[in-house]
Amino acid sequence: MKKITFFSVMILMSFLTLSCFDQSKPNYQFFPNMYESVGYSTYQESDAFANGIEAQLPVDGTISRGWVPYDYPDTNEGYELAKKELLSPLEVNDENLSKGKELYNIYCAVCHGSKGDGQGILMKREKFLGIPSYADRDITEGSTYHVLMYGRNLMGSHASQVNAEERWQISQYVISLREKLIK
Repeated sequence: MKKITFFSVMILMSFLTLSCFDQSKPNYQFFPNMYESVGYSTYQESDAFANGIEAQLPVDGTISRGWVPYDYPDTNEGYELAKKELLSPLEVNDENLSKGKELYNIYCAVCHGSKGDGQGILMKREKFLGIPSYADRDITEGSTYHVLMYGRNLMGSHASQVNAEERWQISQYVISLREKLIK
């Protein structure tokens, strides 16, 4: 008898619970935007911005944090100007030269050779021909930095691979290689 009463009460509770459920009105949702996300379009009007503008533009003349503008254009005149005027802000010391050597071996030695003589592995395998020796070129730290920044002739830009400080370190190391080749 107790079992029948228990099952009867359970069935009655189930019917009562189901009778309260209305599919047109779902149960209460915590954080409904997570379940039914609001679709935003790029540049649509929003009340998130003042005066109903679509997007906030940066203030004129501002630059991104950590980025330093490079004022020499990607032209032959810009190259000559960088060669003549541009000086390294880094002190020439063993730490910068060793870091420059490490970066040079990663990015440059494959073409220019470990000694800067233009006899890298790609030159020996004849993948790229005519890679100059640093001894044959009138280069400065500024011209080397400029070439790393923009590239020159067959050499592409390395600005996306190495940051400004690393470009200066490579430039210092290239000049040290040139000095060894000229001696």
